[in-house]
Amino acid sequence: MKTKPFLSAADVRLIAEAAEREALANQWAVTIAIVDDGGHPLWLQRLDGAAPLSAQIAPAKARTAALGRRESKVYEDMINGGRVSFLSAPLIEGMLEGGVPVLVDGHCIGAVGVSGVKSAEDAQIARAGIAALAQPG
Repeated sequence: MKTKPFLSAADVRLIAEAAEREALANQWAVTIAIVDDGGHPLWLQRLDGAAPLSAQIAPAKARTAALGRRESKVYEDMINGGRVSFLSAPLIEGMLEGGVPVLVDGHCIGAVGVSGVKSAEDAQIARAGIAALAQPG
């Protein structure tokens, strides 16, 4: 039987805290969502001042990144490139930049989705959260 890593509750808190630090350091009001490899919610945090809609968009971006095992921006680029039929793909709604998969030893073990500022900044926050997993301590 094969085994693979997974996100523990401690990992999720570590990611969330680092993502929050990145957002607050830049004074960005966002929602941060973390999901497991099946796109199931593990964390949702709407920072003060974040738009209510961001609490719907962030989990959708995270779910898209987890199920697709790639950044949600890939789908946004595909659609913007003319492949609009991809809008009918089942189970994924967050086809906007800002969803980043958590990859460990070649396995997608979850994803982080952020919504509330420019999409590249959303992705920056998600990556900052994920980077905390690689830091010793």
